Amino acid sequence: MFVYCVSKKFATFTSNFLPKICFGETILIFMDIIDNQFIKFSKFHGAGNDFVMINAKDVPFVASDEEIFEICHRRTGIGADGLIVILPSEKCDFRMKYYNCDGHESTFCGNGGRCVAAFAYKQGISSQHIVYEAIDGIHEALVSKISNIEYKVSLSMRDIDSFEISDERLLINTGSPHYVTKVKDLRNYDVVKNGAAIRYDKTISDGGVNVDFMEIIDGQYCIRTYERGVEDETLACGTGVTASAIAAALWYGGNDIDIRTTLATLNVKFKREGSHIHDVVLTGPATHVCDGVYFLSR
Repeated sequence: MFVYCVSKKFATFTSNFLPKICFGETILIFMDIIDNQFIKFSKFHGAGNDFVMINAKDVPFVASDEEIFEICHRRTGIGADGLIVILPSEKCDFRMKYYNCDGHESTFCGNGGRCVAAFAYKQGISSQHIVYEAIDGIHEALVSKISNIEYKVSLSMRDIDSFEISDERLLINTGSPHYVTKVKDLRNYDVVKNGAAIRYDKTISDGGVNVDFMEIIDGQYCIRTYERGVEDETLACGTGVTASAIAAALWYGGNDIDIRTTLATLNVKFKREGSHIHDVVLTGPATHVCDGVYFLSR
């Protein structure tokens, strides 16, 4: 039995299918069969970077950019930094398709890539060792269950053969393009204003970049990130953590780097031979937030 929120488009459930949240009117209809187009979803977050997850391996998922934007909207939808769809793959466990919250398909998302592995494991789509396709190639993940909602996920990232570095900034593609720069007083730094200025600077990139601001605080590498496609600060960014760890290694040395984001610490390990960076592994938490049904307004 599902719970249908009449005036809006989704109901969210705890693991025992009791209603947790419902936006809109308070009228609820309980029914065994739903006569409307709906999408079953799960929501996960990786260090606060949150995603709507949809399993479309067996049941096709079709939605317009506008509908994906509505799903991710934090006031009138489920609310998320992005939406991830699991699709069939002929050579891997599945194929990951990622959309930013603006509704457009985007480049690879590191935290999303870790969360989709935890989601696939919890759904029984794959074992703890997962191999999947993404827009930037093949990724391997290892999922360790911590509790019924908490997972630790290690994810292989793409090799890197080129980057631009100076004493103050690094421009690199870790699956998505990133601009890492050193700042002072990170806690009070205007990430949105300064991040947007760099993100839209055509002298840096015609297509725009994600921007990571880094400061060493109490001996820790700390970052805050402005994400392209979200057009705002996010609580964490996996490809940004990876880019920042490489920046820290190039500036200060090392190849096993912890990066502190707003809510958690993630780890990046890699090997380097000249400008070739390989065997990159991003490790951090993935949390199952809720499951639910979203009703499309068609």
